[in-house]
Parts: sequence; C-alpha cells; structure tokens
Amino acid sequence: QVQLVESGGGLVQAGGSLRVSCAASDIIVSSNTMDWYQQAPGKQRELVARITAGGSTTYADSVKGRFTISRDNAKNTVYLQMNSLKPEDTAVYYCNTFPPLRVNGRTFWGQGTQVTVSS
Repeated sequence: QVQLVESGGGLVQAGGSLRVSCAASDIIVSSNTMDWYQQAPGKQRELVARITAGGSTTYADSVKGRFTISRDNAKNTVYLQMNSLKPEDTAVYYCNTFPPLRVNGRTFWGQGTQVTVSS
C-alpha cells in the first residue's frame, strides 16, 4: 500500500531553520521525480521544490536560495531543508511524486506536516 508520511514540522521563529521529511512506502523515491508542496491557510497547494530521478533540483522563486530538497535513497526518504524561514512560509507541507500519485482514481496525498513561522 502506497504511503507518504511527512514529518518534522513545528513552530520556529522567523530566520530559523527546519527540516521536514517524507518517508515513502511502495514507491522508490530515487526512481521518481519527487515534489514538495506548501499549502498556506486559505490558499491552494503550491509546488516549492522538485528533485528528479537524476538528481536535478528546481525551486519556486519564493524559496530559491533558502530551501534545499534532497533525498536519502537508503531510507527511501525525501527532505526539505528550510533556512531563513519567513512568516509567509507558514503552511502545511506535502510531498508527492510527479505526476502525483493516483489511488482509486483520486490524487493521493499524505497527511502533511505543519510548519509555523512566528514573526
């Protein structure tokens, strides 16, 4: 059964750092393009970082230079290192494959992990 388990969120002051993790089951992260999304309160889910199977990375302009996506193939886990956090980074963070996983005809999402940045 496919699973995406996000963890590592929390409350941090502006300027601080946090690393969130996405542990995958039933898929191999190193064989897939993996994405991190953020969904701020009242807003749509937005793509913020991507890592391809070949290891290339891309970032949304809003996080470029502050966030780093990486993966640990042995742990089958994708990470998002977030530095110089801003209050506007407050959101629930989700990971997924690209294209997003489909289960029973619907896009599959994990539970996400909440990141709150205080000013």
